Amino acid sequence: MPIPKPKSVLGIDVGRKRIGLAGCDPLGITVSSLPPLQRKSLMEDLETIKIYCKERAVKGLVIGIPLDEKGLITKQASFCQKYGLKVAQALELPVAWVNEHSSSWEAKEKYNLHNDRTGKLDSASAALLLEQWLREGPELKPVKMPA
Repeated sequence: MPIPKPKSVLGIDVGRKRIGLAGCDPLGITVSSLPPLQRKSLMEDLETIKIYCKERAVKGLVIGIPLDEKGLITKQASFCQKYGLKVAQALELPVAWVNEHSSSWEAKEKYNLHNDRTGKLDSASAALLLEQWLREGPELKPVKMPA
């Protein structure tokens, strides 16, 4: 899979209670965890995500989907895809999907966030997803708008 061209993107780790967020600079050198978003309504979530996108001149979204150990869609993966599509369509941004299997475990270990209830773990997971995307891709693709 070709490595994507660097650009300012927003990494999103969709959870039922919180959304982890991370961003990278336009050259794809630095990935930063951003404050997590407490889930509210889709419209309220979008307002906050729009602010990050505008401030950071975001050109696309990298969204984690938790596939199982065999790479198959889970119930949560389906939920994340549906939510991510709604966000990408509303913001009119291209998207890349990254398998986030074990990203929370990796973030807990790497950043010692074993008992985190603040959302730092969610944003650390989003940062790991974004780092993975920068190394492996796939390239961002436009989301088809509903007819």
